This record gives sequence, C-alpha cells and structure tokens, in this order.
Amino acid sequence: MIVKIGNRLVGGSNPTYIIAEIGINHNGDISNVKKLIDMAVDTGCDAVKFQKRAPELCVPENQKNVMRETPWGIISYIEYRQKLEFGLNEYKEIDSYCRTNNIQWFASAWDIESLSFLEEFDLLCYKIPSALITNHDLLQAYRDTGRICILSTGMSTIEQITEAVKIFNKENLLIAHCTSTYPSPLEQLNLKMIDTLKERFGTIVGYSGHEVGLSTSYAAVTLGAKFIERHITLDRAMWGSDQAASVEHGGLKRLVENIRDIEKALGDGIKKVYPEEFIALKRLRL
Repeated sequence: MIVKIGNRLVGGSNPTYIIAEIGINHNGDISNVKKLIDMAVDTGCDAVKFQKRAPELCVPENQKNVMRETPWGIISYIEYRQKLEFGLNEYKEIDSYCRTNNIQWFASAWDIESLSFLEEFDLLCYKIPSALITNHDLLQAYRDTGRICILSTGMSTIEQITEAVKIFNKENLLIAHCTSTYPSPLEQLNLKMIDTLKERFGTIVGYSGHEVGLSTSYAAVTLGAKFIERHITLDRAMWGSDQAASVEHGGLKRLVENIRDIEKALGDGIKKVYPEEFIALKRLRL
C-alpha cells in the first residue's frame, strides 16, 4: 500500500517518511519554532508537526486551576496551556516559513474546534493523538476532512485501535505504533507491534518514538516502519514535559543519515552475486 503526502510517496519501497515533531517544544515562542524548522530542514526531514488545542475544551475541569511553576511564573494550568497555543497570525507565519523552506507541515488537533481552525490551511495530512483514540466524534470529524490521517496508538488496547480504525477509509489511514511514556523505557517499546499492526489492519504502519536514543528508531525501520516520528528540541535541558524525550540537532542529523543508510543496506531481498564479488570468487572458490 502506498499513499501520497504532498510530493512524497509513503509506503512500499519508498524512502522512510521522517517527521520532526515540534509539538509544544517551542514554549510559545515563534522564534523557537523557526529555529526548529531550520533544524528539520538542515537535517533532511520530510515534515514538521505541531499540536493545536483549545485549552478551555481540552483541559479537564479539575486541572484548570491547579497552580504550577512555569517559565512565566507560578500560574494556573489553564493559563499555562493558553500561553503555549498559537493563533491565526502565528500559524500563517509557520505556514509561510515552511513553504519558503520547502518542508511539509501538519498538526494534531485535540478537539473539533482546533480541527476546524487547521482546515483553513489545507494541510496534507493530520496526526491523531494517542490520547484521543477513543473520542469517536473527533475521529469522525477527522475522517470527514477527507485528508490522510495518521492514527497514533499509545496507551490503547488492540480493541480500542480496532474500533478507531473502523471509522476511517483505510485508503487514507496510516497507523503509528507508539508508547505514551516520556521518555519510554526500552522494555515498553514493543517494536514487534509494527508487524502485528500491519498484519491485522493492512495499512501503512510507522513508529512514533518517545525514548532516549536513536537505535530503536533504526530497529523500527528494519522491522518495516514506513514513517518515523521523533520529537525534536533545541536543547533537552529546556523547560517542558517533552524535552527530555526529544532529539537535538546532532541526533536528528544522525537519525536521518543512518535511516537512509539502512534503507540502502536492506536491499530488495533477492539474492544476487555482485560484480565486485567476482574478484574474490575467482581467488577463493575452489
């Protein structure tokens, strides 16, 4: 199965689609966004991804007035979430900057209001957060856009994933294996689920990782993941819940380069004798 996201074919024998998840690691600062986009462009990623919420809809009532320490001082959780959100002007700037730098962008909408907001930008695809896989009203709204959707499956049972998949047209659906801990312990990654999801649902399957290190993303590619998503950051020591599970510039560069090397090395599975082997063949074979 192959889908087209913009000018990129994803699936089959096509190169792994590499998504740099900016998420909320910009800490509400558009200058940080541009630096993170520059980082994704410089390292050869295919797309950057954001998160869009209406905090008044997404933050549970019992959490809204909980006070917490933030870069803006001690403020309520709802105020904190609001400071992380960008409005129309910022997203227009993001859209323009990505177009100028020739990189695709898309986002996760955490509520129907945010999905309607993002529809103004005619995005190539959407990513559905793991937290919302059981929100069938929102999933139906995603389906109704007619766009390609990537369904993330962290903290979900196989039964919950099955019910979510039923809502979509499989021609427009990709599934991301995911574990929703930040950072994820290695023993909880369960990368063999990539094959399980492919066999069970017959869709393009990828991997969204929140672990420390890169080796597991390489393993996911060898196990058949057709897209890889990793959170990126300017500095893992920055304030924010996702920073420690994110990849800095040097790591992202290695990630992309090594995935491209792995793709070359995997080959086509057809045994052949290469011309360069004939020298050794003539010298060593009796």
